[in-house]
Amino acid sequence: MTRDLLAETDAVLFDAYGTLFDVHAAVQRHAEAIGPDAGHLSEVWRNKQLEYSWVLGLAGRYRSFWDLTEAALDHALALHPRVDRGLRESLLDAYRDLDAYSEVQGVLARLRARGLRTAIFSNGDAAMLARAVASAGLREHLDAVLSVDAAQTFKTSPAAYARAVEQAGAETDRVLFCSSNRWDIAGATAFGLRCAWINRKGLPDEYADLQPAAVLADLAGLLPDA
Repeated sequence: MTRDLLAETDAVLFDAYGTLFDVHAAVQRHAEAIGPDAGHLSEVWRNKQLEYSWVLGLAGRYRSFWDLTEAALDHALALHPRVDRGLRESLLDAYRDLDAYSEVQGVLARLRARGLRTAIFSNGDAAMLARAVASAGLREHLDAVLSVDAAQTFKTSPAAYARAVEQAGAETDRVLFCSSNRWDIAGATAFGLRCAWINRKGLPDEYADLQPAAVLADLAGLLPDA
């Protein structure tokens, strides 16, 4: 299945947060200072960040994803009064420079060596993506970094996927989209993209009527000889 996906592909698009970058790395770096609430604070931060994007998208409104990231952290800190709010700027700085998953650089390099175009397609705005890509050392392995900024709406809006495919310079049926977020895979599948769900946490499936072309434990599974 994976070999067939790559054989029919000209460009591979990757979601960024949760797929290439570990969204919980920021809190993990400061877990000792945060204390016992670190794990839950990180989950709330991530969940609210996404919730805000969905609500704004449905309401026909748009703010930069970095604004939503800050607002989500403020909510998470308010929900955990035991956590020192003086850590706010340190946490935001850490989020700007998230760790990439261990296999990411190697997989991107090997995909490009096979002649495939590689690009990020993310809710993140251009500035935050540029810094994350640079800090993780991924720039040389990517042909493009695409943001929903260009469409002024968030995933899972069809307009966001349409703009990304246009910018990627490939026909829709020649694009493979990879995301660790099942809701993102559902949205991209509904739009018409072939998708690989990177199910890093071994979560149960959802959206039975919007199935991905492949389910992989990590990005290394994209390579048939991995």
